[in-house]
Amino acid sequence: MGDARPDRLAVVLFNLGGPDTPDAVEPFLFNLFSDPAILRLPSIIRRPLAWLIAHRRARIARAIYGHLGGGSPLLANTKAQAAALEAALKDAAGAVKVFIAMRYWQPFAGETARAVREFSPNRVLLLPLYPQYSTTTTASSIIDWEQAARTAGLTAPTQLICCYPAEPGFIDALTELGEKALAEAGRVAPGAKPFVIFSAHGLPEKIVKAGDPYAHEMHATVQPIVGRLGLKRGDPIGGGLGDWDYGFQSRVGPVRWIGPWTDQLIIAAAQKKRAIVILPVSFVSEHSETLVELDIEYRKLAEKFGAAA
Repeated sequence: MGDARPDRLAVVLFNLGGPDTPDAVEPFLFNLFSDPAILRLPSIIRRPLAWLIAHRRARIARAIYGHLGGGSPLLANTKAQAAALEAALKDAAGAVKVFIAMRYWQPFAGETARAVREFSPNRVLLLPLYPQYSTTTTASSIIDWEQAARTAGLTAPTQLICCYPAEPGFIDALTELGEKALAEAGRVAPGAKPFVIFSAHGLPEKIVKAGDPYAHEMHATVQPIVGRLGLKRGDPIGGGLGDWDYGFQSRVGPVRWIGPWTDQLIIAAAQKKRAIVILPVSFVSEHSETLVELDIEYRKLAEKFGAAA
């Protein structure tokens, strides 16, 4: 016999999370670097090292979040997305409720799993707000959720939307943003050829070499946008910038990270007096990497080296 109850769907949005106050910055960073998907070391080494990194980076991170009023806007943005999705699904058969599970700050998966269990769903749909799959994001959130669901006694059938790097609606939205940005660059700096940087959060090279598909999935996102915008890539070996390139941002520490790096591309384009358009392609919510690193720090970098716009 099947479940005869009216259909009740719980949708769980996965996101990174972010500190909501200056005092939350250091414990947030500790949670981040304690994750074995981030620091791939034995626990006996990883946890003390995570504490050391968090303690040393807390002052810098607090200054970054100071530009945002002292905390991350990520939870507020994710709540708005959850409300919009719930409204869009309200005409679906049965009851639908959208929940949020953050990976490194509140609301944590344990709290959310208990709330989902109390909702008593027939089905649970897990929707990571990471368009491209990575072991450091989607996979880490899945492992965290599965443990939380077991602890909460949540047994409803569960389906995961693994990733959507080339989902048509996602590509449409990014292409539209790209078209608007290129038009604005043409107005602000007429005659200066725009250079488009498709920027994404970086990963250490060793993680990619270990089989993480993130860089490949980034390619799956960017290629259809490039085609629709009519952009041609340059020849990095020959020194030609062309119309666009991938850029990876937010690298930390002494390890080698995948490239090219967004800040290096900005400098190269600025020195050639190009107008610069940065299109973030691995984020679906505004947070410190977009509002501070891209909008403030990289803008200053472009201006310093003479970008046209």
